[in-house]
Amino acid sequence: MKAETSLILASSSPRRRELLQTLGLPFTVMTSEVDETTQPGMSPEAVVEELALRKAQAVASRLDAGVVLGSDTIVVLDGRILGKPADEPDAFRMLSELQGREHTVYSGVALTDAATGRFEVAHSNTTVRIRPLTEREIRSYIATKEPMDKAGSYAIQGIGSTLVESIEGDYFTVVGLPLCLTARMLSRFGITLL
Repeated sequence: MKAETSLILASSSPRRRELLQTLGLPFTVMTSEVDETTQPGMSPEAVVEELALRKAQAVASRLDAGVVLGSDTIVVLDGRILGKPADEPDAFRMLSELQGREHTVYSGVALTDAATGRFEVAHSNTTVRIRPLTEREIRSYIATKEPMDKAGSYAIQGIGSTLVESIEGDYFTVVGLPLCLTARMLSRFGITLL
């Protein structure tokens, strides 16, 4: 299968699609549908890099040409990875743990050249502080349904922005695609913005 553009996003995430569109680059979207389980004991950095690379390589294996971009984002609190909530009680548990505290968001980025197999992988991390929340505020936020498909059960770019007291680092890492890192990596694959 030939790529229609030189850049392929290996993600079904509407947030990543929107972020990549802000760079003004033409791209197509192909979902990777890979197994996202990892070995126990891996560092957060290793987890996001492995998953980002797994996604990029899964899509690249179906193409003859093009540069495939894979990404993965996780939320880490006290050394534990908080993934997407399984249900509303799980979202409540996560948000209750996060409220009034700092946590770290990691986003991995991987690029794979489908024609040559050449790849590069890196990550970015940002510290986020969630303001103290009442049980009512947490339940009201969960009722919006926004937390249900987000790592850590919140979206910094949505209604969840009202929960975020401060961040230290790259905002786009928290949304799910660190744009500065991604642009630097793309330039090394011949895809330049400026």
